[in-house]
Amino acid sequence: MSLKGTTTPVFINFAEVSGKDKDVLCMAICECKAVPELGKNGQSLRQVCVSKMMSKRDTLAIYQSEHKTEVNYDMTKDPPVPIMDFETKTMVHRWAPGWIKKNWNADPTHPLWLPGEGYVRRPDVVIVNDPTKPPTQDNIKQVVEIKFDDDDWGILQAESYEIISGRGKLALLTPKMCSCDDPDRKKRTADLKNEELVDELEGMLDIVANKGRRGGRRPRLPKKLPNLKD
Repeated sequence: MSLKGTTTPVFINFAEVSGKDKDVLCMAICECKAVPELGKNGQSLRQVCVSKMMSKRDTLAIYQSEHKTEVNYDMTKDPPVPIMDFETKTMVHRWAPGWIKKNWNADPTHPLWLPGEGYVRRPDVVIVNDPTKPPTQDNIKQVVEIKFDDDDWGILQAESYEIISGRGKLALLTPKMCSCDDPDRKKRTADLKNEELVDELEGMLDIVANKGRRGGRRPRLPKKLPNLKD
């Protein structure tokens, strides 16, 4: 598949997202497709919606979800290095400007910081092989860029993301590719949401049973929740 970048044509053979990975990402994409396209400040509310949904999943998994959203990468390193929380290496560092201010000049190998030079890049979703380890290139299964409607590719965006993922591991996903209106997709999304609700409730019971800490014994919930409309 070929794409035209903002200034230069780029040619990327996109990988295919499949299985549980596609179900999880399409659940977010199809839910967020109904969100208004742009906010008051011009930001993509749909992209923000997907990011919030995926971040919540990662938080509920105690930052050990296979799907990481908006990981910032230091592109001056070879391969690019993910910018993660100082203490929890599987937790995404959410405030890149703060990290840059504190750490950029402290590294003598960094060039002089110039905004807009692409020294830091942030793909939409990074899927990892081992969720107990940070999303370094050797642990990346796929980097997934999500595009809604007429979203454009930025300057060298696709090329940069393939540098992060490694060759052959960059994927593209859109509402059309998710077949959001297909009955089978809707059923799979509903089943996944039900499964995740069970996991969330079990996690809450876990915390209550252990006075604020996870771990220990707790009652099990049924794998299928009752239809509350009945």
